[in-house]
Amino acid sequence: MRSPIFGLGNVNGIIGHTIPMGNYFIVISIPPARPIKDCFKSPIPVRDTNMTDLSTHDALVIHGKGDLRMDRIATPPPGPGEVRVRIAWGGICGSDMHYLRHGGVGASVLREPMVLGHEVSGTVEACGPDVHGWQAGEPVAIHPAKPCGTCPECRRGLHNLCRNMRFFGSAAYLPHTQGGFRRTMTVAASQLHRLPPGLDLRRAALAEPFAVALHAIARAGSCAGKSVLVQGAGPIGALIVAGLAVRGAARIVAADLHDFPLSVARRLGATETWNTGAPAPDASRDEEFDIVFEATGVVAALPFAIAHTRRGGVLVQVGMFPPGTIEVPMAQIIARELDLRGTFRFDAEFAEALDLLAAHPQIADGLVTHEFAFDAYAAAFDASSNRQAASKVMLEIGG
Repeated sequence: MRSPIFGLGNVNGIIGHTIPMGNYFIVISIPPARPIKDCFKSPIPVRDTNMTDLSTHDALVIHGKGDLRMDRIATPPPGPGEVRVRIAWGGICGSDMHYLRHGGVGASVLREPMVLGHEVSGTVEACGPDVHGWQAGEPVAIHPAKPCGTCPECRRGLHNLCRNMRFFGSAAYLPHTQGGFRRTMTVAASQLHRLPPGLDLRRAALAEPFAVALHAIARAGSCAGKSVLVQGAGPIGALIVAGLAVRGAARIVAADLHDFPLSVARRLGATETWNTGAPAPDASRDEEFDIVFEATGVVAALPFAIAHTRRGGVLVQVGMFPPGTIEVPMAQIIARELDLRGTFRFDAEFAEALDLLAAHPQIADGLVTHEFAFDAYAAAFDASSNRQAASKVMLEIGG
């Protein structure tokens, strides 16, 4: 019997009070904790003494564990080097679900309310001073990361490992970095990417998760002609499958506890699928692969991944484990000379993801299972929580 390969960690969240968002403030009231089924609140007004000339708009704000609300916020005008974007589409990520369910993601625990969302696309609405090459109405995808550019990793070109990274919808720092589930947002012009010909805004919103998958594949080295196991067929695992198919992997096996995500993986290019919740055929129990991607982030799944990595092979840990120390069968890694590699977010792969989404529209179409209007966010998050019926769930924010 294979070990389970999907699960969620537990992180304790705390509820905030009055919060800064860029150049403005939201004053909120905090209700007591409640079951997740009761966590969606009506909009609350903004009291903003510094920006009374600005109109407010809807934003999806997480106030604490199990407390997600559609609030009214204001977007400041773009400053030097900045662009205001009208958001069109947003994809719900597993990290958004973690903030809702647990009040945090790993060590990034909510300490104040925060706009969720980092998988977004939209159109340029206005440009600030010293912005050149962009015009109102241009469709764009927004790179959610803003590295500092000065830390040792940035100076080495490892921007995804920036020590001072600001990333949309992240509670890693205080004040938190506000996300993109909102009608408009102001960002650095350097974060904008033009869409390749033929790529629409809906598909373009998937550039961020696809870039995560492409960076993981890059960490593995050449996959052409190799046998590969992808453990965990959620959206990131499924996109790894899609990237491997484009990269020419000879055999791509997707493994998961549920049949539905495996059906998505097959649509995106898996040559075989394993349901690890059922007894395994004898022929596959001890099978080994040149490359294994562990994409669940479940500690109990790691021994299974190690056991299925060929001697001298590569194991890429994609899923994020909870903070703290975990047990790892190091004797197997040493004696079999396994190459265990980490992977974290992405950098240049964002532009590559846009190009591949334009060239292979079936990737986005095969991954997206649900679309909801922005004001139906409660139903969207509910759908996203059901792995047996949903993969990537999209919000039509600009509809």
